Amino acid sequence: MRHRPFRTAVSGLTALTFAWSGSVAPVMAQSKEAAAITRAEYEACQTRDEAGFRMAIEAVTTGALKRGLQGLDYRVVVNDEWRKGNFDEVLTRRVDASIEELRNETSWKDLITSLASKDTAQQLAQSAAERVFRSDDIKRAIEGLAVGVGREIGKRIELATGDTAEPAIQCLQAFLGPRYGSTVAGVVSKDAGREFQIDPTKASATVSTGQVIASSSEGIAGAVILIVRRQLANLATRVGQRLVGAVLGRLVAVVAGGIGVVLIAKDLWELRNGVLPIIATEMKSAATRDKVQDELAKAIGEQIGEHVREIGSKTAERVVEIWHDFRRAHAKVLDIAEKDEKFRRFLDAVKPENLSRLDEVAALVLASEGETAILKRLDDGTLLEAVERLPGPAFDIAREQRSLEIAFKWQALAGPALPRVIEYEIYRRNSPDEFTKSSLARLLKLDDRLAITRLATLKTGVREPLLELDDPSLLKLGRAFGENDLASLSGYLTGLEGAARQRLLIAVVEAPAKLANVTPQAVREAILASRDQAAALGVMLRADSIFDFFQFRDDIVLVKDGKISPRILWARYPVALSLFAAIAFVLLMLLRRLIFGRRPQIIVQAPKK
Repeated sequence: MRHRPFRTAVSGLTALTFAWSGSVAPVMAQSKEAAAITRAEYEACQTRDEAGFRMAIEAVTTGALKRGLQGLDYRVVVNDEWRKGNFDEVLTRRVDASIEELRNETSWKDLITSLASKDTAQQLAQSAAERVFRSDDIKRAIEGLAVGVGREIGKRIELATGDTAEPAIQCLQAFLGPRYGSTVAGVVSKDAGREFQIDPTKASATVSTGQVIASSSEGIAGAVILIVRRQLANLATRVGQRLVGAVLGRLVAVVAGGIGVVLIAKDLWELRNGVLPIIATEMKSAATRDKVQDELAKAIGEQIGEHVREIGSKTAERVVEIWHDFRRAHAKVLDIAEKDEKFRRFLDAVKPENLSRLDEVAALVLASEGETAILKRLDDGTLLEAVERLPGPAFDIAREQRSLEIAFKWQALAGPALPRVIEYEIYRRNSPDEFTKSSLARLLKLDDRLAITRLATLKTGVREPLLELDDPSLLKLGRAFGENDLASLSGYLTGLEGAARQRLLIAVVEAPAKLANVTPQAVREAILASRDQAAALGVMLRADSIFDFFQFRDDIVLVKDGKISPRILWARYPVALSLFAAIAFVLLMLLRRLIFGRRPQIIVQAPKK
């Protein structure tokens, strides 16, 4: 899990201030006091320099954290956890065990001497103190106490984080507001504010030496808890010698001063244990307990105090990082806002939830129209239209086509039917300029993807003649022919007269394969050049039938009468005409021979010598 820097230490450790105040009212009062930001701090946050802004955030959060810690009584917390963890019982057992170990390890001579020798008594006291306070039992007890302290701190952080985030949020708004307006300042502040929160369903105030923090929060508050718990979890490994030193001074003084009392009060048999009974009694006493608690509270306070600056620094890092993340996401919009006052006012009026749409609109306009077009669209109202009122389907088209203008045109053209335009991918097949509202509605009425997409690909002039067909005929043609064949058919329909056009449509609707008979360019030109286009079409549409001499004769008559182009006859009967031409040639050669006979042979002889 990636550690996010520790920002609102403000948030976290101010909670410490409240942690042990005892009632809700004092907590709220302290929270508001900690959340206050001074005029000097506010002015420092208004800098236009980001390095200065970071320093201002750090100063604000560190100051708030220190104010929050002023009322914290670590001694009370330590005492509570001491009692909950039965620390007295652990200490008693460890003292008894340590005294017994010393008794077994020390000779009778040294024990008795300790009653009269200050040095020997001091050595025994120091050895006892070290055995007790550097033992594993006491370390474990201190770790348990640290866990309890961490748990209490965590609870207060969870309660007070929202309030203690206020100084950093105020500073952030002071920095961003004058430059980009309240919308940007509000959005970034909201993002930063979330970093100060802990989800009580996910976070848990748990501290142990093996797992320093069991919290899913990656935000500022989570980082604050992490610092506090990390230090408290390591407390036991560092505080042992401090406790020995704190207890030892008083212990040695008591031991030395108590020898005379022992000589009077004890019988000779008890004197064999030397000063060990005195050491044991004093180490279990309330005075020693208070001394140990004081030292633990002091150590905890010092450790947290040492990290106030670190927490403030990490808080500033994270707040600045949040701003940088936002700036990277909205770079171009923010650049324009800094340069143009009118655009800045527009940006300030944009709803926060529409900022991402504004980014995309700006990117689309910049890519297709240039930066000046953004300000132009701001003036004519289309920028606001695109950001706040352009429907999602239209914006999907803008996003894909990389053009806001195309999206506007499709929206104006299709209106409520725009989702169906997207469903059939009509916007990918052609420009909106190639449709009218009526032609688009006619296509959508077919409700057939194949026919719609083929017909949508055609240009307006090519498609319009086909739209004169009734719906069943148009649907059949759209499913039967590809774009090229439909374009060819449309070309015919454009050039043909009424009767001829109707004849062609009826033929191809009934038998789409017949369109191939009139597709070749030469045939098309011949049909359009014929005086009787319907008759020419009739000849060609019979092209798949068996040769019929009588029809052939009738077709020749049509050519003779000038009703159809001779090229129609050749296109219709290429094989027959070729055969007739060959036969005619042979007959012509035979007739020539009959008329002119054989040609005389000419014999050329060489002259005689």
